[in-house]
Amino acid sequence: MNGLKALIEPSWLEAHRDDPDVCLVEIAGLGQENMQAYAHGHVPGAHGWKWKDMLWDPLKRDFPTPEDFARRLGAAGIGNDTTVVFYGEGEQFGFYAWWVFRYCGHANVHVLDGARYRWLAELRPLDTETPPKRRALNYKAMARIDRMRISRDDVISSLGQENVLILDARSPDEYSGLRVGVPGGPDIGAERYGRIPGALHLHYSDLLNADKSFRTLDEIRRILAMRGVTDDHEVIVYCRLSHRATVVYFALTELLGMDRVRVYDGSWTEWGNLVGVPIEL
Repeated sequence: MNGLKALIEPSWLEAHRDDPDVCLVEIAGLGQENMQAYAHGHVPGAHGWKWKDMLWDPLKRDFPTPEDFARRLGAAGIGNDTTVVFYGEGEQFGFYAWWVFRYCGHANVHVLDGARYRWLAELRPLDTETPPKRRALNYKAMARIDRMRISRDDVISSLGQENVLILDARSPDEYSGLRVGVPGGPDIGAERYGRIPGALHLHYSDLLNADKSFRTLDEIRRILAMRGVTDDHEVIVYCRLSHRATVVYFALTELLGMDRVRVYDGSWTEWGNLVGVPIEL
């Protein structure tokens, strides 16, 4: 839908959820291997996907090839012009799916602001019924948008460059080197504790309200200014697996219009296991 912003309001979705050209998807993230949140109640009309099944290559830690991505989307009833709206459980997985779709070349993709949390806060209904499977479509393979992503080698090359700013979107305990796992879960995921040298801390949740919707643009600008983030910088964002990093990426690019932002999707589960790379505590 031309002119539709990347961030979707619940009211828009409620008005369009029966539109056959709109595909709504809940992404089940870490801790949702049985899709228990989806089964307990999802936004009406939402299809349920496990994040790795739809967004990763099955044999290597990478994204689907353009041909495989096209097959997956076509089988899911998504065409090149289909309006795809994501939300996640937890909220960061909807942004991760949005980022992967954009990286893989699907332009018409959006995120529900606040996911199920704002939806429920506004007293909107949930559903436990699984919607009918969408009719399969042909999907033309698209080229990846490589400028959205940065590799470990390029991160290494960027260390110490004055025009490059690295943002760590993890929790304070992960950033400070007290943990390598997300607080509240197992402390696993990397051999080394710490952060990428020179990285500044911006916990992704600082950009969100209590209902997981984004703060106002003025508040986001103030938070970024406190970290010294300006349009003059090339920005690299990472976290543990890059899910939380994509929330920051979305805010910088879609809400503030910055165009020199990349996600280091290897993030700490790669950097913290690499031999010979520097860390900071």
